[in-house]
Amino acid sequence: MVSEFEIKKQICDIGKRIYNRNMVAANDGNISVKLNDNEFLCTPTGVSKGFMTPEYICKVDAQGNVIQANPGFKPSSEIKMHMRVYAKRPDVNAVVHAHPTYATSFAIAGIPLTQPIMPEAVIALGCVPIAEYGTPSTNEIPDAVEKYLPYYDAVLLESHGALTFSDSLLAAYHKMESVEFYAELLFKSRLLGGPKEFTPEQVERLYEIRRQFGMTGKHPANVCPNVKEGKASCHTCGGGSCGGSCSSASVSDNEALVAAITKKVMEELNK
Repeated sequence: MVSEFEIKKQICDIGKRIYNRNMVAANDGNISVKLNDNEFLCTPTGVSKGFMTPEYICKVDAQGNVIQANPGFKPSSEIKMHMRVYAKRPDVNAVVHAHPTYATSFAIAGIPLTQPIMPEAVIALGCVPIAEYGTPSTNEIPDAVEKYLPYYDAVLLESHGALTFSDSLLAAYHKMESVEFYAELLFKSRLLGGPKEFTPEQVERLYEIRRQFGMTGKHPANVCPNVKEGKASCHTCGGGSCGGSCSSASVSDNEALVAAITKKVMEELNK
């Protein structure tokens, strides 16, 4: 069994990784790990995640109350968000919050990461919705995130950053890397004229690969209502209804709508 001290060292290592990869600046971001149902280790507030050592790490209970913290350190002000994830997702053992530049740019622009453009992203993430804006350190963010927790393992936070969670700290961090890489490729492919999306049939084949791998977590390949009816999964599915939780419409749908409106306006002007 891994000791608490070793887990603290792992948290510090992941902190260095997100800092060195420019996923956080200054004192941004936070990390937590579940020890048991009422004990959690978390990064402190007001310190750079790239310069932490094990004595920085705090221990809190399921309500975010301090169990142990060395003098001068107190839990991250975003601990409420982490605790909400653990409360609603018993399968989750670690949470990572960061501000990766490309993914956060999409969050600021209000664009969810839903386009199926590369196999790895489709298999690992499915799609990444945007939780509505909330004031940091309040319950507004946990409340906004909560409705997405049963269906996704990664969420963008409107005008804020990204949140990833999984059954281990390394897996949660890898999801953050995947979200940022996906966002960067989507951004750059748009500069080149727009990405070529997979067909629904291609997406379903990738989902089947995920099922064969037995991958854990929440994903449209498993939670989409269509699956329960024996139909193909919907890539932008969000549990209650297909296509509704990630965004009100896909990017391609929005572009088609804008084009149609523009054409109609031009026709009226030329009459």
